[in-house]
Amino acid sequence: MAQIPSREEMLHALEERHGIETQKRFSKASVAICGLGGLGSNIAIMLARAGIGRLHLIDFDKVDLSNLNRQQYAVSQLGMYKTQALTETLKAIAPYCEIVARTERITENNIKDLFCDETIICEAFDKPEAKAILVNGVAEHFPDKYLVSGSGMSGFESANSIITRKLTKHFYLCGDGVSDIADGIGLVSTRVMVCAAHQAHMVLRILMEEYEP
Repeated sequence: MAQIPSREEMLHALEERHGIETQKRFSKASVAICGLGGLGSNIAIMLARAGIGRLHLIDFDKVDLSNLNRQQYAVSQLGMYKTQALTETLKAIAPYCEIVARTERITENNIKDLFCDETIICEAFDKPEAKAILVNGVAEHFPDKYLVSGSGMSGFESANSIITRKLTKHFYLCGDGVSDIADGIGLVSTRVMVCAAHQAHMVLRILMEEYEP
């Protein structure tokens, strides 16, 4: 078995890639990921690889066979809570990343207590109702926190139609703004991963104070 690099060795490798000052920002950041499906599991892995210091994972669901076409879980993790399975995967990738996992559903009643320590909140839900609860709750209770949301990534249309748009000073929306899983063809791995990459990349840009126009 390969020896795990020390914290200092892994940090140095990230600093060589990103620069010392940029990596300091990433290492100090705390990012919440709400929903650990196709978007959320991919966002979490990308941010862990970038050296984000703390990830707050929130989901109530378990890994199902239908998830494996686009979500970052293995057959051996079927039946596990997604919070548990993804924590296991992230610790194998980035052993010094602090992971806080909450196996619960986000509601209007608990949203105020969930995000006190976060710099940025990623919305990665499948259902419009869950998206609305989070977006409205963040706007009400945390208007100064950044929210990066995903919408419109289903089907086999061109991946080039997936973009990042700045809707307000603190709210970014990633997706094509058109596609809907109710239209027939559902979520496929390639476009979902493209949208997740947009969300993860926007998180990094916000931390670097590089904002969309």
